[in-house]
Amino acid sequence: MEGAREVEDPPARGWLVPGPQLADRPRLFVLSAALLFTELLLIRWSAAHVVYLAFFTNFVLLASFLGIGVGFLRAGAPRDLSRLAPYALATFALFVGLFPVEVERAGERAFVGLFGMPALPVWVVLPVIFALATATTGLIAEGVARTFARLEALDAYRIDIAGAITGIVLFSAFAFLQAPPLVWAAVAAAGLWWTMAPLGRRAAIALLIFVLVLGVDHFVRGDEWSPYYRVDTRAVDGGTTAIHVNGLPHQSTIHVRRMYAEELFYLEPYALLPDNPLREVLIVGAGNGNDVAVALAQGAGHVDAVEIDPVILSIGRDRHPDRPYDDPRVEHHVDDGRAFLQRTDRRYDLVLFALPDSLTLVGGQGALRLESYLFTVEALQEIRAHLAPGGAFAMYNYYRADVFERFAETMRVAFGHAPCVVRGEDRVDVRDQGVLAVGLTPGDIVCGELMPAVNDVTVATDDHPFPYLGERRIPRFHLTALSLLLIASLVTVRWAGGPLRRMRPYADLFLMGVAFLLLETMYVVRFALLFGTTWFVNALVFAGVLLVVLAAIETARRVRLPSAVVLYALLGTAIALAWIIPQGTLLALAPAPRFVAAIALAFAPIYLANLVFAQRFRDTASSTVAFGANLLGAMVGGVVEYGALITGYRGLLVIVAIVYALAFVVQRKIAPATV
Repeated sequence: MEGAREVEDPPARGWLVPGPQLADRPRLFVLSAALLFTELLLIRWSAAHVVYLAFFTNFVLLASFLGIGVGFLRAGAPRDLSRLAPYALATFALFVGLFPVEVERAGERAFVGLFGMPALPVWVVLPVIFALATATTGLIAEGVARTFARLEALDAYRIDIAGAITGIVLFSAFAFLQAPPLVWAAVAAAGLWWTMAPLGRRAAIALLIFVLVLGVDHFVRGDEWSPYYRVDTRAVDGGTTAIHVNGLPHQSTIHVRRMYAEELFYLEPYALLPDNPLREVLIVGAGNGNDVAVALAQGAGHVDAVEIDPVILSIGRDRHPDRPYDDPRVEHHVDDGRAFLQRTDRRYDLVLFALPDSLTLVGGQGALRLESYLFTVEALQEIRAHLAPGGAFAMYNYYRADVFERFAETMRVAFGHAPCVVRGEDRVDVRDQGVLAVGLTPGDIVCGELMPAVNDVTVATDDHPFPYLGERRIPRFHLTALSLLLIASLVTVRWAGGPLRRMRPYADLFLMGVAFLLLETMYVVRFALLFGTTWFVNALVFAGVLLVVLAAIETARRVRLPSAVVLYALLGTAIALAWIIPQGTLLALAPAPRFVAAIALAFAPIYLANLVFAQRFRDTASSTVAFGANLLGAMVGGVVEYGALITGYRGLLVIVAIVYALAFVVQRKIAPATV
C-alpha cells in the first residue's frame, strides 16, 4: 500500500515475505478474525497481570470498540497507518509484562510490580493500557476498513462477521485446551503477518517481540491458564500449596488436621448440625478441596463437589495433602453452582457455599461476577427446594459488615425465618470472618445467636444480581472512570478519526450501535442465569449472536425486506415480549424447552435489529464511516450498560426500546428514503 511506504522500511527478503498479497475477500476474513482474536487476547492478558482491571475487565473492551470505530473512520485517510499495528501490539505486551500489578499477600492493600517492586499507580496504568489497547485495535481495524471499503457494503459486512466468529471460536478452543499465552500470541502474529504481506523487517521484529514477551512471561512464571485465570501456585511450609489467580491470593491447601487444630472456621457449620446425618452434601466452590476434606472427616456419606475452574480443581486433586478428591464418596463437577442446582434432582442434608469468591467478572460484562447469581433470593429459594427434611444451608467467608447483613437478609427472605450467625475472630482488610446458616425449618439447626432483622437492606435478585452493591447506584470509581473514558474517547475520535460532522448522516446507525450492545449484554446475562456463568456458555452466546447477525445479513442480501416502519414495529414487538416474559418462567422449564424458549426470546430481537441495520447500511454513501459510527455507538452502549446497576438488567430492555425509537425518528429525518 502507498501509505505503508511512508512508515515502513523496504520489504525484507526471504522468510519475511510470505508471497503475493491476499485478495480482498480472504484478506478481510483473516484480518477480521485476527482483530477479534487480538481483542480477546488483550482483554484476557491484561486482566491476568493488572489487578486494577480485576473488576473492570470491560475497560479494555471499551477501548477496543473505540479503536475499531476510529480505525473505520480512518479508512479514507491518505496515509495508511495499519502497518504500525505490530509496533502497538509489541508496546502493549512490553508495558503489561514490565509493569504488572499484583497483591502479594491476602489482606494487604500494597500493590507490587515486577520483582516485588512498588507498582505504578492506577492513574498511570489504566490510561496507558486504554491508550495502547485503542491504538492496537484501531490500527488493525484500519487495515480491515480499507479492505472493507473496496467491497459492496453487505458483502463486506458478512465477511467481517464470519471472520469475527472464527476469531471467537479459535480463542474459545484455546481456552478449552488451556493453551498458554505463547500460543495465543503466535496465532495473532501469524494472522497479522499473513495479511500484511509484504512485511518489513522492523514490523516483523515487533511481532516477534510480542510473541517472545508473552512466551517468556509464561515460562518464567510457570503459570497455568484456566478459562478464567492465570493460576500461580507456590509451595509453603508444611506441605501447603498457595494458589494465586490473576495476581491475587486466592486459596491454600490445608491439611485437615491443621483445620481441626487452627482453622476452626471450616468446622463451624457442622457444629450447628449435631443431629444431621450428612448422607448427601453439596459443596459449591469446592476449590482445592479443603471443604471437601472437612465434610469427609465429619462423616459425609456422599459429597457433590462443584467447582467452576478446572485448573483449581486439578490442583486440589494433585496436591492437596489429604487427597479428598480421590475418596470414592466424592463426585466432582466442573460447573457453575447455580446451573448444577438447576439440573440435579438430588436432595441434600447440607448445602455449603465454601468461599465462592471468583475474583473475576463474566467476560465482557461491566459488573456481573461469576458468583453473582449464587447470592440472589431466587438462588437461595432453589437451594431450599433441594434440601432434604432436616437439611440446612450454610455459607462462610470474610465479609464486609454490609455484605454480611445483606446475605443474612437474603436468607431470611428465601427461607422465611432468621439465619443463625457465628462471628469469627479473624479479620482480613476490612472484612470479618463469619458464618451464616439456616435450616429448612428453624429447628433443624442448633443456634446460639440468630441474626437480627436489618432494616433498609436491598437484597440481590436475578434481575439485579449485585450482592456486593449496597444500593442501586453506580459506584463513584466507575462513574469517574467512565466519565474520563468518554471525554478521552471524544478527543481521540476527533484527533484520529477526523471531523465529527462526517458521522452526522449516520446518527441513526450510532444509536443502533448503542442499543444493540445493550441488547447483546441483556442476553449474555440472561443465558448466564439460565445455563451457568461459565466461559463456555459465554463463548457460545457471543458466537450465537454473531451467527444471528450473519443470518440477518444473508436475509437482507437475498430477500426484499419490508419497509423500515414494519421492521421497527416487529423489533419493538419482540423487545416488548422479552420484557413481559419474566426470567423465572424460563427457569421453571426443563433444560431442553428452556433452551428453545431462550433462543427464541433472545435471538428474535437480535435478528430483527440486524435486519433494520442491514437495510439501512446497504445503501450508505460511505460504508466505513457508517460502520465506524455504529461501532462507536456500541462503545457508548458499553458505558450505558452500567445503568443496570440502577435499573436491573430487565430495565435495560426499556432503554433499548427508547434508543431504537430514537434511531427510527433520526432515520426519518436524515434518510427518509430508507424508511
